Amino acid sequence: MTGAAELPPPVEVVEYTDPLCPWAWGSEPVFRRLRAALAGRVRWRRAYSILFDDDDDPPPDPAAETAWYARYVEEISAHSGAPRAVRLSRMPASSWPASLVAKAAELQGGLTGGLNDDFRNALQGDDVAERALRRLRETVFVLGEPADTTALALAAVRGLPGLDMERLAADAASDAVLERVRADRAEARRPVPEVRSVSSGSPHPGAAKETADGGYRYALPTLLVRAPGDYRVVPGWRPFEEYAATFEELCPGLLTVPAILSPAAALERYGSMTDPERPLLTEGAWPPPHAVRVETGNGPLWLHPDEASARRTVTG
Repeated sequence: MTGAAELPPPVEVVEYTDPLCPWAWGSEPVFRRLRAALAGRVRWRRAYSILFDDDDDPPPDPAAETAWYARYVEEISAHSGAPRAVRLSRMPASSWPASLVAKAAELQGGLTGGLNDDFRNALQGDDVAERALRRLRETVFVLGEPADTTALALAAVRGLPGLDMERLAADAASDAVLERVRADRAEARRPVPEVRSVSSGSPHPGAAKETADGGYRYALPTLLVRAPGDYRVVPGWRPFEEYAATFEELCPGLLTVPAILSPAAALERYGSMTDPERPLLTEGAWPPPHAVRVETGNGPLWLHPDEASARRTVTG
């Protein structure tokens, strides 16, 4: 019927995540490829699960806790290949500020003026929220300065094209966004029974974590795929093929082969890329011309020059 409202996709993908989670950071390459392969065919929703909660007890020895956590992140990056910071300044104190800013960024999808045509084309639809979340993740795992206060979370996304900072700050401080993140947190603490016990050869199988009140929450990241009348869950850190098999079992033919981009086109599309993302998303000689290299503790991060300029990043 002409003029009828477009129906939402019948399949929903819920990504239980946290902006400051190292396993979620390590899953970005696979999830980027999955989103590209599912674009327009599913509703992809993020539930911010609050890994570092405000009621967690402060560490008795912050320096020792930070050193332990830095080693933990290093061990995870050895499995995932994801960049890690040369130096981690501190253990993240709270996931709430970054989660609130990430959720607030989802309310913005349009673009503002003042962008060159190439960069405007790189930021369409949900890309603004995607890039905001990416920057929040990189505060920990690239810069070593966790966005664990409201001021730091807002500073992390400042200069992102298409993001209205005044609106973002207001939304992130609003009761409506707070309730959305509270609902995400509560949802993550109602895991499906299948994740109570998980058998997998993954270094992070993703069995549900016990909470202080005797309940459980999803391990991060976890994908829950819901189709009419059925669902599947894929917890923990998994290869692309395992996710692909899950979608094929639940919804045959839903997952397509995403277009492989040239290095220049991929960097323009995503703005920020890691070495593990390159073979999943691009084909061709790397790095592309004018890519900006940012050194980390175990390999480079690559920025599109417009993204680097927008961040005012100082690179070596």
